[in-house]
Amino acid sequence: MTKRRSRGDGGLHWDESRQRWIASLTVGYTPAGKRIVKKASGKTKTAAKDKLKEIVRDYEDGLAIAPGDYTVERAVLDWLAYGLIGRDQRTVDSYTILCMKHVIPALGRRKLRDLSAEDVDRWLAAKAKTLSTRTLQIIRSCLNRSVKRAMARDKVKRNVVELCSVPAGRAGRPSKALTFAQASAVLKAAEGTWMEPYVVVSLLTGARTEELRALTWDHVDLEGNPYTNPPVPPHVAVWRSVRVGGDTKTRKSRRTLALPRRCVDVLKAHRDDQRRRQGDSWSTTGLVFASAAGTELDASNVRRAFRTVIKEAEGLNAAEWTPRELRHSFVSLLSDNGIPLEEISRLVGHSSTAVTEAIYRKQIRPVLQAGAIAMDRIFERGEET
Repeated sequence: MTKRRSRGDGGLHWDESRQRWIASLTVGYTPAGKRIVKKASGKTKTAAKDKLKEIVRDYEDGLAIAPGDYTVERAVLDWLAYGLIGRDQRTVDSYTILCMKHVIPALGRRKLRDLSAEDVDRWLAAKAKTLSTRTLQIIRSCLNRSVKRAMARDKVKRNVVELCSVPAGRAGRPSKALTFAQASAVLKAAEGTWMEPYVVVSLLTGARTEELRALTWDHVDLEGNPYTNPPVPPHVAVWRSVRVGGDTKTRKSRRTLALPRRCVDVLKAHRDDQRRRQGDSWSTTGLVFASAAGTELDASNVRRAFRTVIKEAEGLNAAEWTPRELRHSFVSLLSDNGIPLEEISRLVGHSSTAVTEAIYRKQIRPVLQAGAIAMDRIFERGEET
C-alpha cells in the first residue's frame, strides 16, 4: 500500500499528457481565502521536488517567479520598448539594430534565469573577432541594461552580465588631425563654397559638429564691445546642440569662445548672403549653418559636403576624413604652437587633458580668447610665407 504524504508536504503526481512529474505545495492564502499553490515539473520525482524547493525559496525571499519561458530575447525586447523612452530616435534605432544583429541571434533563445557568465564571456569573445572594442562595449551595455531591468522586475535573481568584462576587439579607424599645410589646403578648397563658413568656424574654434549645426545667430556676436573693461571681443556662445532637448553633450560643456578675425570676416559675409537669399520659402529658424531653405542641416549632408571640399584639397583622400576631425585638428594645431594643454582643454570644453570624452566641468566664465589669438597668429604666419 502506497504511503500517504504528510500534511504540508504538498503533492507529487504523474502527468500523462506532459509525460512529467508535477510537484505542488500550498505556500499560503490570498486575502480572499484562496490557496496560493506553487508547482514545478521534472522528468523525475527528484527533479520536480528540487525545482519546487527552489521556487518556494524564491517566494519566501520575496521574489516573484518569472515565467519559465522568459528568455533573453524577451528581456532585450522589453528594454528596447520601455527602457529607452525619451532617448533620441537615432539612438533607439542604433541600439535596436545592434541588439537584433548581435545580441538576440546569439543569446536570444536562452532562458534568462539560465544565462551564465560563461555564456556571456563566450559570446563577447566570439564577437571580438569581428567587432571593434567600442561596438563590443555598446552591445554588452545593451545586454547588461536589459538584464538589469528584468532583475528590477523580479524576472531573474542576479545580473551575470555585470560579472563579465569587455575583451579588446578589432582596432577601429583612428581619428586624425590635419597638419598646418593640410589645414591651409582645406581652407583654400572651401573658399567660395557654402561650406566655407562651417569649415572655418569648426577648424578655428574646435566646436563639435553637433554644436555648429544647432548654432543660431542669437548666440553669435560679430562686433563685441571694445568699450568695456576688459573689452569683449567678437565671440560665439556654444550653448546648444542637435541632441535631444537641445543641450550640449553635457550641460557643463557650455562655453563662450572668442572668434578669430578670419571667422568674423567669413561669418559677416555669410550672414549678408543669407539675408539676400531669404524669401518666401526660407525657414525662420535663425540657424547660422542651414540648408538652402533655412532648415537644420543633417549630419549626412554635412559629411558629404565636407568630403566634396576635401576632394579639392591637394594631397588629401576624401574617404579618409570626416567633419569631426576638424576639431581634432584644432587641438593639434594649438598644441603644436605651444598652447598649454590645460588651456586647450578649456577651449574644447574638456575637464581634463587625459581623456577627450571625460567628465566635463561647468564653464560660466569670461570669453576665452587664447584660441582666437593663436589661430590668428598661426594663419597670418602661413599666409606670409
